[in-house]
Amino acid sequence: MLRFLTAGESHGPCLTTIIEGIPAGLTFGKEAIDEQLRRRQGGYGRGGRMKIERDAVEVLSGVRHGYTLGSPITLRIENRDWVNWQERMSAQPVATPTEPIEPVTRVRPGHADLTGALKYGHQDVRNVIERASSRETAARVAAGAVCRQLLAAFGIAIHSHVLAVGGVGYPAGAEPELSALDADFWARVDASEMRCADAGLTARMIERILEGKRQGDTCGGVFEVVAFGVPPGLGSYSQWDRRLSARIGQALLSIPSAKGVEIGGGFALAALPGSQVHDVVRHDEARGWYHLSNHAGGIEGGISNGEPIVARVAVKPIPTLAHPLPSADIATGENIEATRYERSDVCVVPAAGVVGEAMLACALADAWVEKFGGDSLSEMRRNYEGYLATLAH
Repeated sequence: MLRFLTAGESHGPCLTTIIEGIPAGLTFGKEAIDEQLRRRQGGYGRGGRMKIERDAVEVLSGVRHGYTLGSPITLRIENRDWVNWQERMSAQPVATPTEPIEPVTRVRPGHADLTGALKYGHQDVRNVIERASSRETAARVAAGAVCRQLLAAFGIAIHSHVLAVGGVGYPAGAEPELSALDADFWARVDASEMRCADAGLTARMIERILEGKRQGDTCGGVFEVVAFGVPPGLGSYSQWDRRLSARIGQALLSIPSAKGVEIGGGFALAALPGSQVHDVVRHDEARGWYHLSNHAGGIEGGISNGEPIVARVAVKPIPTLAHPLPSADIATGENIEATRYERSDVCVVPAAGVVGEAMLACALADAWVEKFGGDSLSEMRRNYEGYLATLAH
């Protein structure tokens, strides 16, 4: 089993990730993790926090001389903004603060403010904000970057791109057909401020974000994440929670602001007859088993089928608005005209796609370790190659 935990508050000293289940002997690249953290901080529409933080990991355990040890890997990401919050976020009581530490009691619609305060009995919503913040996803991206290194050792590559922002995007049915070999397409995605390969769409998306910013509003959208090179056999139909589609769905829906996930053709398939939905199976000596289409998104019966794993995620507009909505005060029960505004992004869809890559990597790596086992990378590779040999005919 592969699992990871994250810890830390948005304005605390650091974020921490502990990853368990990575086999010994995997080449470990700190620079590859830092690159994923850099990608998460990019994208048009990000707020002032990204100008403060320069995320990079410190490796505290589980790695020696560039190789994993098979023991838990601990990664630490410093919060540079901590210097401005040391009294407000101190773990110890502050007897005489230099400035008054006022509780946050006005809750934002659409955020975890109210539900978190009610659930945990907090009188200060700051206690909710700090952990519910999407800042936590930096720790997930670090975990995902380690999982990507494991998957890459077996030829699996993961990419994402933005399909739409604020209603501006590819027309239905006109989305690009994706290939791991299309280096030019993915280079254009990575070069785009919106992580969109279409330059015209990128310009229109940016204008939509600017319009939202002028109005004190925020923008959501849709991103697509794809894993290439996944062999058939990950996941299982034997129990509901072992289905690969369910595991991926949970991982992607756990991303802050994610409100919907489609695998493959998703909801559009519900309107079509079965003859236009199901992917015809073929076999030949050169390719082995394959399908003529990929409406299933690489998963049939809860098991990967050898085609690319394709998922789309709907991202709602973030709830922190420059022109806040009416709400209520949890301290007084009073209905108020507006909530308190905290520094925030206008659009997080491009960054959410990078987080989506990380979460897909974690879900696939977990299924990979389950399927191929092995305490060392060499043992895992023997198991993998032995399994592939059974698929030859």
